[in-house]
Amino acid sequence: MGPKRRLLRHTVNEGFLTQGTLGAFTLSLHPTPMRLLTLLALAVAACVSADPIPESFRQNGWFVGSQAYTFKSFSFFEAIAKTKEAGGNVIELFPGQAVKPGSKEKTHHSMTDATMAEMKAELDRQGVRAVNYGVVGAKDKDEVYAIMKFAKKMGLYSVCTESTEQIAAWEAAAIEFDMKVAFHEHGSRIAKDGKIDTKYKVWNPLYVLGVVESRDTRVGACADIGHWATSDLNSVWCLKVLEGRIISVHLKDKSEFGHKASVVVAGKGVVDVDGCLKELIRQKFDGHISVEHEADWENSVPQVKADIDFVKAHAK
Repeated sequence: MGPKRRLLRHTVNEGFLTQGTLGAFTLSLHPTPMRLLTLLALAVAACVSADPIPESFRQNGWFVGSQAYTFKSFSFFEAIAKTKEAGGNVIELFPGQAVKPGSKEKTHHSMTDATMAEMKAELDRQGVRAVNYGVVGAKDKDEVYAIMKFAKKMGLYSVCTESTEQIAAWEAAAIEFDMKVAFHEHGSRIAKDGKIDTKYKVWNPLYVLGVVESRDTRVGACADIGHWATSDLNSVWCLKVLEGRIISVHLKDKSEFGHKASVVVAGKGVVDVDGCLKELIRQKFDGHISVEHEADWENSVPQVKADIDFVKAHAK
């Protein structure tokens, strides 16, 4: 019995993953000889990685800031300022946010070079580093290429997506642009009959592992520890499943497990944020943490600051 299957069985027995949730998704973890050869080749090439985030942005060992979606009621320029006010110095862009107050221009991979230059100038002025872009979908390989080209121009560390059907294109672009690609997990979706919608698979870390494990090491996962609670999953267990493939983290806590939960400050809900940070330290995770406080939309800086302070208190 392989380690992932032992872990899965242990997790179910401990009540970390409900039998109903497990029954809604089945994934074979028995690799073929060809896959084993592929994994061996990737292990040899594990030193291949995209450019790291500059060390000057590390705080108590972490690269920590916000997902700009947290400040979706404001412009990107305002989101930069609010991230800085909350104690963060890195930010993750999301598509569709107004670039600055009163502007009709939106953050998007189709924006002009002039707008990108304006955004980078404001980031430099405020001392905040843009590190990621997402969650962004791609309908075909041409859009994958356009997204990655934009991200490279912006000097980003990674792109965050759920378009797993374009995995071959993402991998090719990650290699060409020497950038990371992280597959994100929203919460599981509930169909009209009250059961889990099996067409949406990315909520499950085992599915994400199956997508990325035989790919270039620049392709991995964005670990959304709050959305895992939405799916009735234990976030520490999910991190263990994806060990070695975690590129970025979306940090939020939830008031309860399941789809009725609201977002709360780290340490106040059911997500073991303390345990997640300790697990990330054990794994020698070196990507960024984006606080994503999806509540208190008009005044969330205090909550974001509390989350960032929580991370900083776990020095590594």
